Amino acid sequence: MTRRRGYVGWALPEAERARLLARFPARYARTVAHHVTLAYGVGARHPLPKAREGTVLGLADDGEGVQALVVAIAGTTDRPGGGTYHVTWSLEPGRRSVESNAVIARHGWTPVEPVTVRLEPRFFPV
Repeated sequence: MTRRRGYVGWALPEAERARLLARFPARYARTVAHHVTLAYGVGARHPLPKAREGTVLGLADDGEGVQALVVAIAGTTDRPGGGTYHVTWSLEPGRRSVESNAVIARHGWTPVEPVTVRLEPRFFPV
């Protein structure tokens, strides 16, 4: 019997997504704006996070096809397993969501006026 693997984190509800897209337009061809990851490579029974909101604090953009919003959860942008809490916002063809982590680490992020956002804890199968 194989167990489903995936990741846990928070889905960005459609109303919150629309509100944030109005404020932070997608710069690249494919709008992602889907979720914030807490832990990757976990099973479906992994505990869901307790937090139900976050605060958008910044914008990261490498100028070459990866745009992400930096998010604080429970007062920190630091993800427990390493990296920065974020929502991959938009991508150019050939670029992947996972690249947001490296873009934030390499280029940093620009602060924006903080925006509180509702988040839905969820398991995402891969």
